Amino acid sequence: VQLQASGGGLVQPGGSLRLSCAGSGFSLDYYAIGWFRQAPGKEREGVSCISPTDGSTYYADSVKGRFTFSRDNAKNTAYLQMNSLKPEDTAVYYCATDPSCSWIVIHSTPDYWGQGTQVTVSS
Repeated sequence: VQLQASGGGLVQPGGSLRLSCAGSGFSLDYYAIGWFRQAPGKEREGVSCISPTDGSTYYADSVKGRFTFSRDNAKNTAYLQMNSLKPEDTAVYYCATDPSCSWIVIHSTPDYWGQGTQVTVSS
């Protein structure tokens, strides 16, 4: 299983970024796909996850209404559209996969994750 995240960068507060996650060695038809983030000195935070069964999407309260998570099963790729970014969104964002989204709900560790991509929100 491999996950390749991309799309991070430096953006001003209120700006937008779109992260991509390309997966291989597994299928989004059967596995959940999600994101977590890690900021210096802070606990890991689950950001979003899409269930493989019905496509239902979980969002952390801190990003609801600002982030939109989608997937393209044909490309085995997922996208995290991040709007109205705030300085507190600054972190390394990691793409992860697991048979379900339970890891994000119960704050556990997903089965697989890839190298992260840095998102910095600063003026």
